[in-house]
Amino acid sequence: MKLRPLGRSGLTVPPLCFGCNVFGWTVDESASFRLLDTVLDHGLNFLDTADVYSRWVPGHTGGESETIIGKWMKARGNRARIILATKVGMDMGDGRVGLKPDYIARAVEDSLRRLQTDTIDLYQSHKDDETTPQEETLAAYDKLIKAGKVRAIGASNFSAARLQNALDISKQNGLPRYECLQPEYSLAERASYEGALQRVCEANDLGVITFFSLAAGFLTGKYRSEADYGKSPRGARGIPKYMNPRGMRILAGLDEIAAETRAEPAAIALAWLMAKPSITAPIASATKPAHVETLVAATKLELTKSQIERLDTAST
Repeated sequence: MKLRPLGRSGLTVPPLCFGCNVFGWTVDESASFRLLDTVLDHGLNFLDTADVYSRWVPGHTGGESETIIGKWMKARGNRARIILATKVGMDMGDGRVGLKPDYIARAVEDSLRRLQTDTIDLYQSHKDDETTPQEETLAAYDKLIKAGKVRAIGASNFSAARLQNALDISKQNGLPRYECLQPEYSLAERASYEGALQRVCEANDLGVITFFSLAAGFLTGKYRSEADYGKSPRGARGIPKYMNPRGMRILAGLDEIAAETRAEPAAIALAWLMAKPSITAPIASATKPAHVETLVAATKLELTKSQIERLDTAST
């Protein structure tokens, strides 16, 4: 599998990042281990999680996903083979939120403990914190990098202006810079990334790892009507906004190319992202080993120029 550089971080990653937000939520520990074994067997060693996964589940406190990954890496003895990404900044309760230096210093120790590792390869600001000067946040990350606890940093859910401001501050003050952005981007959600954010990423040679790459499952093609919402725990929450003429055009376009390539709609939607020059690796998750086969197929699928253009048009 051909690896891609992640910004200027020195890290090289597969063209697909495996999303671990489902661990401890819709996938229990033993099933998570099987999924992780499967993705690693296929060379997909880039894992994305966050401290807040899965705090939204009743009875959970956050850190469930990180804990499962940590147990798996210890059981398998494979930490050296993994490119490990996690995040800080979302509300963990009891005032644990944001990007203030003292909180980052505590939060990283909690993540390292749960992950049972000494180093996080990519530590990301999960969302912007406009109450904290960016100089202070970046200086906190500088300490972590110098201490060997973090190798590179990234940002998620930042506006173009705030991301550029952070990059300018890094350059002016000799501080580490965000090496990648994690935005929402897919065939179904193009507007928020295409434009100013994309220009900032391209101009500054940032890696881009996209979340909701399959639009909460809509781009798998399994949701065609309201009767399908019950097919997953998030169906009724995340899918209705795509059930419109544009969404149906996108599905029709995926179906057309599926007939041409004999690939699953999900693999085609991911391959479309991978073909975009500014995208390093879409993030996609799975709940069953069989689903991993679709993700692997996406990394091997090369869409033609015509197929990409037709999907561009359908999703305009």
